[in-house]
Amino acid sequence: MTGTTHIFNSQSITGKPKQQETLSEEELDEFLTSLPKEKGWRTPNLFLFQGFWCQPKEIRAIISIQNHFIAQDTDVILATIPKSGTTWLKALTFAIVNRNNFNVHHNHPLLTHNPHELVPFLEYKLYADSNRLPDLSLLPSPRIVATHVPFGALPDSIKTSNCKIIYICRNPFDTFVSIWHYLCKIRPESLGPLPIEEAFDLYCRGVTGYGPYWDHMLSYWRETAPNKVLFLKYEEMKVDTCNQLKILGEFLGFPFTEEEEKGVIEDISNLCSFQNMKDLEVNKKGKGAISVFENRDLFRKGEIGDWMNYFTPSMFERLSNVMDEKLEGSGITFTVS
Repeated sequence: MTGTTHIFNSQSITGKPKQQETLSEEELDEFLTSLPKEKGWRTPNLFLFQGFWCQPKEIRAIISIQNHFIAQDTDVILATIPKSGTTWLKALTFAIVNRNNFNVHHNHPLLTHNPHELVPFLEYKLYADSNRLPDLSLLPSPRIVATHVPFGALPDSIKTSNCKIIYICRNPFDTFVSIWHYLCKIRPESLGPLPIEEAFDLYCRGVTGYGPYWDHMLSYWRETAPNKVLFLKYEEMKVDTCNQLKILGEFLGFPFTEEEEKGVIEDISNLCSFQNMKDLEVNKKGKGAISVFENRDLFRKGEIGDWMNYFTPSMFERLSNVMDEKLEGSGITFTVS
């Protein structure tokens, strides 16, 4: 594991020639004209690509991923929609898999590195450069990578291999508030403010990054299977973290021993807790864990029920009706009171 925390820099990318399947800027612009579009949250537009909404650079990266990423049976894929517990899930998974390699109190990489540095996004890190393909041989085994794309848009090799997929979803009410706050922070001034009423209308119509949210959740929920797809809920993770970590460790193939259950699980839970992560220097002053954005913007409250501070009765009624309609009969439920 030596060097794990330093492998995701420019020197770890090979200089392979651009593949035919990779879109140039001109080709991407032409392709976008064929897609439905709506007003974007932090870019001028979002485009409906393969049934979900995303930004132009994301589309190009996703095409490259679908054409080039070859999953290994030992891979772990962390899948989320934005602001539903992604950073936390990355930290927990990394800590569980690597718990015998680092001391949580002294030399642990999570003390000095943002989780997004340790568990890279396929679309925002590894395949973000349209002119180069990543050298994935530099990733330690098991390779842990993350994505925001729905299940249907994953590369075929992920679906057909024995790699494991972990999906976490969050109460759609809190997810909206978290998305809106985050994107207001990173939204370019040139686009002007994004009023909560306008953002909420887009959200309820499904026009949000990688959304509609309900379709995103259902795409993974329907694929839930032992040893393949583990479906987690943010709220259950918060309320009963230690027990949920036991489930997570078992699924990953790194089960906790009886002795570890007495202290190691709690150590990992404390290391990866929202407040501890937020207070670390790297997450208060660092930058660039995701694109060029400030690391501190990834940590706001992480609370359950914060939506009640922002929703009007009409907003609650509208989103409740949407979720009831879209998730009816699926078995996915959320407690929102």
